[in-house]
Amino acid sequence: MKNNKNVYELTQERLAMIFRDFDNVCVSFSGGKDSGLLLNLCIDYVRRNRLNRKICVFHMDYEIQYTHTIDFVNRILEANRDILEVYRICVPFRVPTCTSMYQSFWRPWDEQMKDIWVRPMPADCYTRSDFPFYYEKMWDYEFQIHFAKWLHARKDAVRSCFLIGIRTQESLNRWRSIHLNRKIHMYHNYRWTSRIGNDVYNAYPLYDWKTTDVWTANGKFRFDYNRLYDLYYKAGVNLERQRVASPFLCEAMESLSLYKTIDPDMWGKMIGRVNGVNFTGIYGGTHVMGWQSIRLPQGYTWKEFMQFLLSTLPEPTRRNYQRKLTVSIEFWRTRGGCLSETTIQRLKEAGVNFEVMETTNYKTTKKPVRMEYLDDIDIPEFREIPTYKRMCICILKNDHACKYMGFSLTKEEVRKRNKIMEQFKNMHL
Repeated sequence: MKNNKNVYELTQERLAMIFRDFDNVCVSFSGGKDSGLLLNLCIDYVRRNRLNRKICVFHMDYEIQYTHTIDFVNRILEANRDILEVYRICVPFRVPTCTSMYQSFWRPWDEQMKDIWVRPMPADCYTRSDFPFYYEKMWDYEFQIHFAKWLHARKDAVRSCFLIGIRTQESLNRWRSIHLNRKIHMYHNYRWTSRIGNDVYNAYPLYDWKTTDVWTANGKFRFDYNRLYDLYYKAGVNLERQRVASPFLCEAMESLSLYKTIDPDMWGKMIGRVNGVNFTGIYGGTHVMGWQSIRLPQGYTWKEFMQFLLSTLPEPTRRNYQRKLTVSIEFWRTRGGCLSETTIQRLKEAGVNFEVMETTNYKTTKKPVRMEYLDDIDIPEFREIPTYKRMCICILKNDHACKYMGFSLTKEEVRKRNKIMEQFKNMHL
């Protein structure tokens, strides 16, 4: 039977279930358009229905943000303090950065950098001393998992739900997180939920919203929102690319220079706070850092250029890329990458030597293809093919994890993640 309800009406039904079934509800709030809308909807739901309860708000304060984002966060939290229980996190966990060839991470609120913090630490925030699970090498995503366990125990909750404002329109990974068949990890049969621990769940009530829906709701209900988006619009940033995230992630490199125009005071402070920010602000959207049409220096092959780039890097960074390259070469020689029939045909037409196998352990209709690394190839599926040019792009982008090449977590990273998840899975409350 066709569902004629719009996304707002469906979300109201989801919130009704959440506030009925969970005694502890926590909204993850970054200050962006999606999490801001989600928090506004929850606040509105509690007030309209006169619920005698508070909403927990989990806000990871990354120290360096647009001033408009900080103002919006402060504004909405202060305006609703009567029904919000705020957990503003100012912890020096590791955060990935792609601005530097010397650093793969930086730390907000690092005590050793206190004299160059871009702003004072907010009052009434939670710091490292408040969390017994914190350790020096903890990444921000690890902290989020442990925080859920910590808050569930702190509230002595029967059942906890952490609301996250992600939408499947944003990326394939987000679409997969909702639509993959994982019934055993859902709360009852709600596909937009996932179990992350005993009686602890994540929920994504806005998963089916479009960007235009978000702004329609803000206008219709006169919700407060981050005024940064007005400046993005005036600066000509495409509606779908207007995002509030850590400014040093690979996805933000192209627009990092906007800080200079939109928030010059913050820009002046951040260039001395994190290595490589000024260079990235100048060249982040150019071929110098692997964007647009990267140019091969005269007299070089891509393999030779890659070797030159590696020779300019600090030893730990160089070893990291060399390990990634070695793993990739071995993978394509022995297991093979899965390619579509169209891509395989294009490789044949380009005269590339390769071997097509008929079976793979991956769940896909594509076929595994074994081949050696190429110097370069000019086909639409360039990113799927192992080339030294592709490796050069990773190096120029300071893409330490080689996401551009489709790298997943390393064995060590998987080991750490599994250790965390196992601890969370077996918690006794």
